[in-house]
Amino acid sequence: MIPTTMQGVYLLGHGGFEQLQFRHDIPVPVPAAGEVLIRVGAAGVNNTDINTRIGWYSKSVTGETNAGGSGGFEAVAEEDGSWTGNALQFPIIQGADCCGIIVAVGEGVDDNRLGERVLTRTMQSNACEESPYDCITLGSERNGAFSQYMTSPSHHSLKVDNNWTDIELASIPCAYSTAEGMLQRSSVTSETVLITGASGGVGSAAIQLAKRRGATVIAVCSDSKAEAVKDLGADQVVSRNCNLVTTLGRESVDVIVDLVAGPSWPSLLEVIKRGGRYVTAGAIAGPIVELDVRTLYLKDLTLFGCTHQSNEIFENLIGYIENGDIRPVVAKSYPLDEIVTAQEDFLSKKYMGKLVLVPPQD
Repeated sequence: MIPTTMQGVYLLGHGGFEQLQFRHDIPVPVPAAGEVLIRVGAAGVNNTDINTRIGWYSKSVTGETNAGGSGGFEAVAEEDGSWTGNALQFPIIQGADCCGIIVAVGEGVDDNRLGERVLTRTMQSNACEESPYDCITLGSERNGAFSQYMTSPSHHSLKVDNNWTDIELASIPCAYSTAEGMLQRSSVTSETVLITGASGGVGSAAIQLAKRRGATVIAVCSDSKAEAVKDLGADQVVSRNCNLVTTLGRESVDVIVDLVAGPSWPSLLEVIKRGGRYVTAGAIAGPIVELDVRTLYLKDLTLFGCTHQSNEIFENLIGYIENGDIRPVVAKSYPLDEIVTAQEDFLSKKYMGKLVLVPPQD
């Protein structure tokens, strides 16, 4: 029997941890036409959760995520505090990663979907001819998985058939779809790829997915995580504190998959070969970088920014999971009411791979 209220976490507004409120009286959502109701088994923690909470996406913020990760930023422009550049309607339930079981369906959805274990797309495309990159994010424009139940469009909730735990499956949606989208957009094949932030969720996913495409992977991470990153399949691991030009040489890589940006960004373009590609979906070390446009045009470089994902990205991931092409990298799990501790650990960067929250089970 589905209850009328549930436990979950409301984000009350932009700011510090005080904006996260664990509640026992949140109404259980009712699936609309074309939607399913999912009993959440587990939900991963991601940079986007923290970025949204602290308003980091606002153009009024120019520092790295960690600068406001705990307490938020003093001045955040509410009108552009979401990744879309628009204001959010609080309270919202965050949680971009959902693994769970379909327990109810809305009008027009086949009853045979009841009981399916599913992963839900993080980036849900609303693309059309007039707006091919239109999309929303689970846990931002619609309520996400930091609760016992959530609704999702049926076509964005994909059945997965394998023996991983809910916690392991919940480590996949946001990180792996982001990584796969970056690799697809930049057309990575059997070439040399440099991945920054390689020990994080997206970085560790990118290593596996790039190797699946036949690439030679050079991973950048802290010295303490070098062996673990190499175990994921990286062919070479270099310290994030090294001078990349000195260590690797100029024009030594074909593609850069960057999740860090920040002050050392100019060196990345120095190590790309002429005609090479740079692709990004994050800037944890800071969004404002220095670009010498001469480097861009004289080397015939191509720069890609990646947010929107075609539906096939997630369909491919389900296939990779079921075929055993990728494996989860989970560092730790927490009860949902320990979300602040989980985000503190996430910000500390002391763990390799994903941190996952588990809501109370009925």
